[in-house]
Amino acid sequence: MAEILEGMRQQASEFVALRRDIHQHPELAFDEHRTASLVAEKLRAWGYDVRTGLGGTGVVGQLVRGQGTRRLGLRADMDALPIDEATGLPYASRHTGVMHACGHDGHTAMLLAAAKYLAEHGRFDGTLNLIFQPAEEGGGGALRMMDDGLFEHYPCDAVFAMHNMPGIAQGRLVLREGPAMASSDYATITLTGVGGHGALPHRACDPIVAAASIVMALQSIVARNVDPQQTAVITVGALHAGKANNVIAQTATLEMSVRALAPEVRELLERRIKALVHAQAESFGVRADVAWRKGYAVLVNSAAETAFARKVALELVGQEQVTLQGDAVTGSEDFAFMLEKVPGSYLFIGNGDGDSVGACMVHNPGYDFNDANLPIGAAYWVLLAERFLVPQAA
Repeated sequence: MAEILEGMRQQASEFVALRRDIHQHPELAFDEHRTASLVAEKLRAWGYDVRTGLGGTGVVGQLVRGQGTRRLGLRADMDALPIDEATGLPYASRHTGVMHACGHDGHTAMLLAAAKYLAEHGRFDGTLNLIFQPAEEGGGGALRMMDDGLFEHYPCDAVFAMHNMPGIAQGRLVLREGPAMASSDYATITLTGVGGHGALPHRACDPIVAAASIVMALQSIVARNVDPQQTAVITVGALHAGKANNVIAQTATLEMSVRALAPEVRELLERRIKALVHAQAESFGVRADVAWRKGYAVLVNSAAETAFARKVALELVGQEQVTLQGDAVTGSEDFAFMLEKVPGSYLFIGNGDGDSVGACMVHNPGYDFNDANLPIGAAYWVLLAERFLVPQAA
């Protein structure tokens, strides 16, 4: 393990530079043309068989060695977010309104660093599939790649992915068996009443009053309908209505996100939200229309693959730097769809805690991926590949 970590540290500067280059040129979902081209160019130079265009801008690099029949998939995401960067870093985004605020630049660089090492020094027997996915940030790039035949063209016995996590000590590896990240669904609620003069509310039917009541009543679903030992989140992130202080608006619109860690809770939330919204609206004399949009599924890590991933983590960095069963996260991740088709596991690597570099939360204008994670994350992928694709005895 020391040999792999040392090898990663020796080539770290190359991939720090590459990561920062990607950071300077962020690209939104399905627009990752420059990033995909860079990834494909590197993989080809190292001897991988490369396919581009899966899922729009996805890239897969395959390396086959020996006669082994096992097939491994490692996935990294490539897209950025529509956020104005405020880090002031010398390698800050050059594209106004777009930045790598979730660390996908680092995930891509870690997997590329592992790809180079495995091509030059890897000891394995079987098929290695490196999956560089577009559009994780709400675009469902995993589904697009799968719809384009990802696992038909590149069958995998198991798939793994890794995400950085601010608030956890830099380099610490956190694993979890079972539900690890929440489902995400979205709803737009449109309330239609009767507009009128603010001085004569009895001659109108106010959708804003109904909206205010609905916002408060929605919280009773988590408090009184969901099992207290289960996890559920209902967030009203936007409420739009009216333009003047003396006019009762005709309509009000609420935008919501809904999250759960169990499919049955996810179904309960949808059913109860729709029923409550319609009942509340009727009680105020307004009409409610609910547009429900399914998002990502619950991400569930399979038992055997997570146990294997734990062993690799312990071997690489030791027990003091590994959390064997971390807490579930109520954020969402479209790697969940890959795990519905192929067993595998999704783990976290700490980006930094307290006042340290990398502690700023993702999706924040001040966030940056912690480059100290590049050697550790890359070494983890190398060791996992070598342990999964064990060379056959002569």
